[in-house]
Amino acid sequence: MKNDNDWKQRLGVVYSTNPDFQYQTVQQVEADTLPPAKQRLIVAIDRRQRAGKQVTLVKGFVGKSEDLAALAKALKTKCGVGGTAKDGEITIQGDLRDKLVALLTTMGYNAKRGN
Repeated sequence: MKNDNDWKQRLGVVYSTNPDFQYQTVQQVEADTLPPAKQRLIVAIDRRQRAGKQVTLVKGFVGKSEDLAALAKALKTKCGVGGTAKDGEITIQGDLRDKLVALLTTMGYNAKRGN
C-alpha cells in the first residue's frame, strides 16, 4: 500500500490552499538495456578525491540499474576486488584497465581503454 502523504517526496513543494490538489511525483523511466554488442564502454582510471588510491571506472553503460549492478558484480568477482555501481558507471578498486577491457570484450561488450 502506497502512502499518499509521504512528505519526503514533496520536499521543496509550495503549499497549496486548493482542497482538491493532488501532488503528482515525476517517475523517471530508465532506458532499456542495450545488447552487449551495441554498448560502447570506456575503461579509464581515476585518482581524484580518493586519498591517493586508484580506481578503474567503466563508463558509458546504457540500461537499467539492475543490469548495471549485475555486470559490476560479475566484474568484481572475476577480478577479485571490491567496487560499486551507481550513476551509470562501475567503479572497481585498483588499476585493472587492461584486465577489464579483456573481460568485457570476451563478454561481448564493445570496450575501449580510456586514459
